[in-house]
Amino acid sequence: MTLFGTIRAPRELIFGSGQRNALGKVAVKLGKRALVVTDERLADDAEFRAMVAQLEAEGLSVRVDGSTLPDVPVETAIASAKAAQDFAPDLVIGVGGGSCLDMAKCVAVLLTYGGTPQDYYGEFMVPGPVMPLIAVPTTAGTGSEVTPVAVLSDSERQLKVGISSPHIIPTVSICDPDLTLTCPPSLTAIAGADALTHAIEAFTAIRRAPTPGLAQERVFVGKNATSDHFALRAIGLIWEGLEAAFTDGANAEARAKVMMGATLAGLAFGVAGTAAAHAIQYPVGALTNTAHGAGVACLMPYVMAWNAPEIGAELDQIARTIGLKSSAEVIPAMAALFGRIGIPHTLRDLGLAEEKIYWVAEQSCGIARLIQNNPRPLPPEDMRRLVGAAFYGELAVLETN
Repeated sequence: MTLFGTIRAPRELIFGSGQRNALGKVAVKLGKRALVVTDERLADDAEFRAMVAQLEAEGLSVRVDGSTLPDVPVETAIASAKAAQDFAPDLVIGVGGGSCLDMAKCVAVLLTYGGTPQDYYGEFMVPGPVMPLIAVPTTAGTGSEVTPVAVLSDSERQLKVGISSPHIIPTVSICDPDLTLTCPPSLTAIAGADALTHAIEAFTAIRRAPTPGLAQERVFVGKNATSDHFALRAIGLIWEGLEAAFTDGANAEARAKVMMGATLAGLAFGVAGTAAAHAIQYPVGALTNTAHGAGVACLMPYVMAWNAPEIGAELDQIARTIGLKSSAEVIPAMAALFGRIGIPHTLRDLGLAEEKIYWVAEQSCGIARLIQNNPRPLPPEDMRRLVGAAFYGELAVLETN
């Protein structure tokens, strides 16, 4: 195997308890007029107000935009950028969960280049660097603080859509696990399961021939030496910390492990990409209005079982990392962990209607970017089999194919 790797990351990544208190000192080096993007709940939070006070103490002019909604409807990003024009920010700061960070990324693009989010859908459509962007995550899940992706929901397409460009990776990310201590158990589980799925899909993605220019032709190049390093460490950390953080939200050590794992998973999938679990979740989420993390985690054991003939070496490495005796134990162990933290076991449990199985399979096959990243091909007939197995909870059916 030719040793090949790609890293795309923030210019500076600061991780640790209390590091949110560095925000003012970081921001003053990047701009003078800061648009702080968050949601309505966080805008009234004492910790958030303290961060705004830091910025003001450093002499920055600050405007808070608390209009972020879950899954970032396209119209809200347009409205946010338009409302900020009279303020003329030269710095955007996203504080919150993945939706807040994605909103901040999208607003930074629109303030820099104009237009609408639709102008930038797909890969490499952002024409150049955007204004400085700081990400301060308050959940441990999406990894958006380090990824080249902003995901939005487009009502016209009835699906989530993505802007994928290295130019929207935050300039600086400040990851303070103390900010996750108040996350309720359900959000802790869903976000952490999302992060674990990111790590597994990045680690088991297709490995492409490392042709010169590959990283300029694709935002997501497939698994490689550097993404594997981040992904495997992420799997280990989240495995160690997630159930403990779910059970006892005040467990600071567990919280730190899960947040570090989520960030490393973001560094992994930000170049390797994700695959079939994410492809299937897009139409499932559109039909069921269920949380993204719950959907991808529900699907992950079934996708791993389908991919098992192609990922034997990776399953061996995962087994060693999480302390199992053999690769055969990995998929049942992952499914059991997800079950213990309340992730639905089947697509039926998520609320998918049985008559929609074929529609979901058809839509999933159409998300070529993700399906092409899957290590085992999924033509339409096999996709229907996979979605059906995930609906009925028939994991064994996939393991015998």
